[in-house]
Amino acid sequence: MNTQQLRDTIASAKIFPTEVLEWVKEQNLWNIWVPEAFGGLECSFTEGLQKLQQLAKIDGTLGWTVTLCSGANFFIGNLNPETAERMFQKGQQTILGGSGGLFGTAEKSENGYMLNGTWKYATGANYLTHFTLNAQITENAEKLTNPDGSPKFLSFVIPAKNVEIIEDWDTIGMQASVTHSFKVENVEVDEDLSFVYNEFHLPQDIFKIHFSLFADLTLWVNYLGMAQHFVEEAEQIGKTDEATDLKNFCAKTEGDILALAKKIETQVIVNPEFTEDFIKEVHQLASVNVKEMSQKIIELYPLLGVKASTNGEQLNVIFRDYFTATQHHIFSRK
Repeated sequence: MNTQQLRDTIASAKIFPTEVLEWVKEQNLWNIWVPEAFGGLECSFTEGLQKLQQLAKIDGTLGWTVTLCSGANFFIGNLNPETAERMFQKGQQTILGGSGGLFGTAEKSENGYMLNGTWKYATGANYLTHFTLNAQITENAEKLTNPDGSPKFLSFVIPAKNVEIIEDWDTIGMQASVTHSFKVENVEVDEDLSFVYNEFHLPQDIFKIHFSLFADLTLWVNYLGMAQHFVEEAEQIGKTDEATDLKNFCAKTEGDILALAKKIETQVIVNPEFTEDFIKEVHQLASVNVKEMSQKIIELYPLLGVKASTNGEQLNVIFRDYFTATQHHIFSRK
């Protein structure tokens, strides 16, 4: 499928049609970060970010869904090698996704943990082969805590057959991302299906990047890609001058993100220890940038005519997708 075919197919879809999912599979996009030994593309950080940006520029829902699910497949680096090899066998399609919220419990059992709970916002829920989730550890129904008083929790990955999808995603945009809630009830899992999200067992450089940096930049490029698509559509209807400010802002943002990605790649080689100050600095840069980008889109929108408010038109699709995506908590933290 070419760019226009993808845009036309996804524009009004509430769930990705088979041909879109087949295209994603053929391009191996769920596995952007997965090592080649496990059937993945094994992209460098810079290469992967550029790929995600281009996908978001094609279509916001497509870019967002691939970003979140390939970002969950990134957890292959957190799994013990035997589990990773079993789950990511070559020729077998594996699509992880789930929730980063701490909404459920994991009761210690003889062989592992008994999982219970309901988690919100699992992007790609209907496409997944496995769900990822965070759960607070309990013992004899008592919630365990760390020495500092914070909840003691682990992350888990479980087969989709053990999950009940709650189809509650009903938003103005990103509809085909099917970011539904899901429920797990009395599902026992072995210890090897648990992991710690910032402890890695694979040697590739990508797994040495602090997860907060990885999450910030992979989502940041999605906002950028959608904004670039918005500029493109505005220019196509003759609003070139009106779109200049946003276009220049996007060009600078693209350069800034690329420079940051290369700096992070270099840091991994020199010393893969990222300071808290650097992590906070990057997060602040991304947060401020996305807020400014959002403001510029809002300023441009009233200048684009009724077409931008017409259901099914690309300008309207992008606007809805972009501002649905801004409701993700990552850059809205105080």
